[in-house]
Amino acid sequence: MAIKPGTETIVGNSKFFFDKYSTFYNFYLGSYKIQNGAALNNTIVQGYDCTTVGTQAMPPSWTNTTDPNVDFDTEGRVYQTVLPFNAYWTNLHPNGEITVSYSDDLGDHWITGNGGRPLEKSPNESSFSFKFEDKQWIAVNHFSGNAYADHVYAMWTVFSGCCNQANIRVAVSRDRGQTFSKAMTIVPPKIDQKFNTYVYPGIDSNGTVYVAFAAFPPRGGNSPAETPATEHLWVTKSTDDGVTFGPFVQASTVGLLAGGAGDLPNTTFRDGITENFAVSPTYPGHLYLTYEDWDGAQFDIKFTQSINGGATWSRPVTVNDNAAGDGTDQFQPSVAAGPNGGVAVGFYDRRAACPSGPSIIRQDVGRTNFCIDTTVQAYHDDGNGAVPIGANIRVSKDTWDPQQPGLLVNANGTTTNLQTLGGLGQMACSAHDDPCTGSFIGDYFGLAVSGSNIYTLSVSTHYGSGVKADDGSTLYYQQQVLGTISRASAGI
Repeated sequence: MAIKPGTETIVGNSKFFFDKYSTFYNFYLGSYKIQNGAALNNTIVQGYDCTTVGTQAMPPSWTNTTDPNVDFDTEGRVYQTVLPFNAYWTNLHPNGEITVSYSDDLGDHWITGNGGRPLEKSPNESSFSFKFEDKQWIAVNHFSGNAYADHVYAMWTVFSGCCNQANIRVAVSRDRGQTFSKAMTIVPPKIDQKFNTYVYPGIDSNGTVYVAFAAFPPRGGNSPAETPATEHLWVTKSTDDGVTFGPFVQASTVGLLAGGAGDLPNTTFRDGITENFAVSPTYPGHLYLTYEDWDGAQFDIKFTQSINGGATWSRPVTVNDNAAGDGTDQFQPSVAAGPNGGVAVGFYDRRAACPSGPSIIRQDVGRTNFCIDTTVQAYHDDGNGAVPIGANIRVSKDTWDPQQPGLLVNANGTTTNLQTLGGLGQMACSAHDDPCTGSFIGDYFGLAVSGSNIYTLSVSTHYGSGVKADDGSTLYYQQQVLGTISRASAGI
């Protein structure tokens, strides 16, 4: 999610799963128009339709679009870097490409930038050809009067060699999305390992572009078990409008769960992206990095920062304040920075046991390290670095069950559909099977700080959908929920 500078107007986006085919991982990107804490409209991002007519050479025709990300320019145009692809499990052609879309009406209508041409594409028969784009993000210089104001920086990863290599790519628009520079690789081979991904760009008021990314040791294949237990987080910068980048500074080392792609304990949903990154709009060179850190038994949220443009980084500190050693996971962190030194870290939180209620699967009631809340920690940066203000704040009103809709985890780790629609399980399923063996709650969630509020855009299954399962029971689908915390109440 992104806030239009100087306002309480937000555009958010997420995956929209559609029809009854969630278990086969069918979705498109959709956007939300939010003003003064109220959701006014939502729409699927136009320009990436799936069609059954014509040829694969004409379109292309896409089965999916993915990886939500948004940012505004100084004139209220909002942009996102888009990954349209044909579901790799169907072996369609072409596999995918990177594009940028923009909207001048807060997400009601979207136009494909760069004259409708991709910034990069992989003309493979499928991703099984082992070259594909993924993990894209966007940052826009929305500082009026800056020499690079309204310049758009799109970044993504190109994976190749069946996950033995991943390189970060960047393309820049200097005409508000009409054209983009030729994509280039920004991470030289001599920096850490050759598997670099999870890219997050950010921009300070001086126009410096900062980039945080995760570097994994070489991978022997696509199996989580083949990935070592740690990764490094790096930050680099460009002072010449994205033409060159450097130096590259290691900010932290991260412990990984099951090699970085496993399911969290007790449940079926997969782990998400390791880290998140934000740049202060108030103090040039103040950078904030948060990440989930697996200690061999549980996830904690860590926070580190730099106040000298990424040259040095503070010793990481733990953000979550649950009881030490309680064995619960806090994961998928986000960090955001707003005006006047406001900073927030948000994360998913499993410290509370599953409650009882119609939205909680009966067998899950009372289970620990299982159900989920959304939590925020507020910070204030007075020019000397961000310091925490108060305790963790529970944002979600209701703890939710990640095994909804209707997917029971059996004692032996197998799964059973408790509910179906048209004979199909309804879980959002990254494993694209039925019953689902690997579910999906998103790889990250939205967090933003305005002049007045902290906003979250995160998942919950607490709210009934109005759709009835084959047996007449209510289906509790994942829904995007907007959380609002006033900065005054948070002390920032």
